[in-house]
Amino acid sequence: GYDIASKVACEHLDKIAKDYDWTSQNFENLVQTCMTTLNSKIVGRCKRQMAEICVQAVVAVADLKRKDVNLDLIKVDGKVGGKLEDTTLVHGLVIDKEFSHPQMPKRIDDARIAILTCPFEPPKPKTKHKLDIDTVEKYESLQKAERKYFDDMVQQCLDSGANLVMCQWGFDDEANHLLYHRKLPAVRWVGGVELELLAIATGGRIVPRFQELTPDKLGKASAVKEVAFGTTKDRCLVVEGCGETKSVTIFVRGGNRMMVDETKRSLHDAICVARNLIRDSHIVYGGGAAEIGMAIAVENAADSVHSVEQYAMRGFAEALDAVPIALAENSGLSPIECLTEVKSRQIKEQNPYLGIDCNEVGTNDMREQNVFETLVGKKQQIMLATSVVKMILKVDDVITSGEYE
Repeated sequence: GYDIASKVACEHLDKIAKDYDWTSQNFENLVQTCMTTLNSKIVGRCKRQMAEICVQAVVAVADLKRKDVNLDLIKVDGKVGGKLEDTTLVHGLVIDKEFSHPQMPKRIDDARIAILTCPFEPPKPKTKHKLDIDTVEKYESLQKAERKYFDDMVQQCLDSGANLVMCQWGFDDEANHLLYHRKLPAVRWVGGVELELLAIATGGRIVPRFQELTPDKLGKASAVKEVAFGTTKDRCLVVEGCGETKSVTIFVRGGNRMMVDETKRSLHDAICVARNLIRDSHIVYGGGAAEIGMAIAVENAADSVHSVEQYAMRGFAEALDAVPIALAENSGLSPIECLTEVKSRQIKEQNPYLGIDCNEVGTNDMREQNVFETLVGKKQQIMLATSVVKMILKVDDVITSGEYE
């Protein structure tokens, strides 16, 4: 019975769905959809700005021919400080690190980046060892050997044509000083995930040994700059103009950690909605309009079913009414009155776009209120809910039969 009802509901959604036109130049429709998503979230007060940022990010990385979006290319990063309105979209990568030496240049144009996972330090023996240094000469020869190791490493980086080194591991002050002295800016302790993103974005290869470093393995970017925030010592690196791919970063600011994390989650929801619309540009209207329409369609279909299934279908239709009732309750309206009024109007006027007027705008027509959801998302919700209910009912049957045995 639930399967039949689910099928009827999805068919009704297909019937009332509208095709949504947008282009990469004019994406106002996408922004409106994202604003609906962000309406009830903590970022509601600047939903317009956030929605525009999300849509620009998705359109920047979207493959419009294949109608697909690789969400791995959109990185949502955040730093405590500033206010929510300071959130920006960076066409490139933001790495939460700074140059290893304070006197290294803060901006590098036409960067050729060596991405290393090998440490800037002399090799260590794997077994236990003890080194006795009892004369100045021995100490000096040890220091000379160490310096030669560092010199060779830096020279190999310079020979490959790199003018910036991103290293997964740290290096001590001597190596740091030598890098500064040889005019090779470097960044240390870059995380593994960030290194991978950097390699994808700049078209570089992650190099595990200095000997394997060649010019074709370098990543390329138009500019790498260090940006400071306000009066605090917070700094981070911005990699712009990545040649190979169109990766972007949404850089979130907020008064405290909770605000930043909550904004990140909200933006992720909006990004997923924009991606769904790019994959399938059909939409249905929200505010409970789609649910009420589906409930009416399922009830009408139940009348033509003569078997026991019709009771399951009526139960399904009743369950769909829970969404508009919850919307009305949360808006401080009388739930049953609102639902019956809108339902009767939908049947009388044959208008499937009437929903609950949560914001008391004065109209129940969701087309005028610009409240809508993606058709793909709504159909998935119905199908998933039906599958879950069937699974629970199956489990319940097994338990009951076990008791009787």
